Amino acid sequence: MADHPVDEKLPPLKMATTGLQHVAAMYAGVVAPPLIVGAAIGLSATELTFLTGACLFTAGLATFLQTLGIWKIGARLPFVNGVTFAGVAPMTAIVASTEDKSDALPIIFGAVIVAGLLGFFAAPFFSKAIRFFPPVVTGTVITLIGVSLLPVAFGWAQGPSPEADDFGSSTNLGLAAITLVIVLVLRRFTRGFVKQIAVLLGLVAGTLIAIPFGVTDFGPVADASIVGFPTPFHFGAPQFQVAAILSMCVVMVVSMTESTADMLALGEIVDRKADEKTIAAGLRADTLGSAVSPLFNGFMCSAFAQNIGLVAMTKIRSRYVVAAGGGFLVLMGLCPMAASLIAVVPRPVLGGAGIVLFGSVAASGIQTLVRASLDKDNNVLIVAVSLAVGIIPIAEPEFYHAFPENAKIILDSGISTGCVVAVLLNLVFNHIGGRKRDAEEVTHPMEAGEEITEATRAPATP
Repeated sequence: MADHPVDEKLPPLKMATTGLQHVAAMYAGVVAPPLIVGAAIGLSATELTFLTGACLFTAGLATFLQTLGIWKIGARLPFVNGVTFAGVAPMTAIVASTEDKSDALPIIFGAVIVAGLLGFFAAPFFSKAIRFFPPVVTGTVITLIGVSLLPVAFGWAQGPSPEADDFGSSTNLGLAAITLVIVLVLRRFTRGFVKQIAVLLGLVAGTLIAIPFGVTDFGPVADASIVGFPTPFHFGAPQFQVAAILSMCVVMVVSMTESTADMLALGEIVDRKADEKTIAAGLRADTLGSAVSPLFNGFMCSAFAQNIGLVAMTKIRSRYVVAAGGGFLVLMGLCPMAASLIAVVPRPVLGGAGIVLFGSVAASGIQTLVRASLDKDNNVLIVAVSLAVGIIPIAEPEFYHAFPENAKIILDSGISTGCVVAVLLNLVFNHIGGRKRDAEEVTHPMEAGEEITEATRAPATP
């Protein structure tokens, strides 16, 4: 019997190029958290480069755990793992509350280790929530993942920094548009292997086109060293503070919720549904990767939703391709010069490709919703309210500004809030005293449930 496409091993060249494409899609997301936290601490350029390389290295190790797996650890799906952005706000808060900034990273690392270990043991219990994720919930969450990621692509398209003079300039937006067009043309008019690596080719072409405009910066390559290793506990032995541990435990719950949604989404896309056992194994990989990451000076790891879009678009479902991407991440952690090559890709070029990738995730969610019995008014309401709540942080980023910082960690994640609302509404409408309700069908929640006929129509007023 032929292997499932998820377990397919591709030829070496195809494996390498498609794996590199995954790295290109998620590189900016991995390096952003260490850059932000490192800048808040006031690290030197050398130390900042070290911290970034460490996060790339640990992302590669976590990706190996997730894709190849050992024992009951790893979903064995084409998942890329990397530093979760949900931890940025609490980590910068920890930095701000630490008097001696040299203690900030050890305190963060200690909190991540504890949160990772607690999450590891909680994974099998957390995975039992799978029964609360029917298509009406999973479709809503998958759609929210794509919609929530699109603003990231729009931000990249405008430039690397909102403070820069050229942020949102016609040059940056033009480069993003050109890259988008190149990817679309390659997807439309090519076949086979070239079509599958259209995003990677679009990134290369966009980078070359950007050179005459002065947007491409080769400085990182010139300044990078050839060999480097993330020495264990380079910034000091981990320290354990209760407040920091509690805040990172909250982040871990958010991360596990999003990872569960991501696994359900990817399971739909690769046609290997993520059951309770798969989700438990995937969460173990996330949490164990997070617990080990601080040993090599990395942060909390989680599944990267942006790579789901790449799988959906290319139709390459092999987990070994993503494992190859993990190999590139480890290489970049050990060779800063290799990491700097990806950094050369201008942010607007990345934004143009991101529109295709993240839009593909939203489209996959809509495909799932087609199977969600939307002819029932209760399901329509579940989707409507959940999407609305999930889009709040995107449409109105300051909506929850009056809430405590720990609460905002959850509320500012549209994926998490939308997921929770969808699960709760599904319980209320379709499970709790809902047997009779399930049988009621209307064409639209705003229309009458009873058809108006000539027999029931009120007589006209004379």
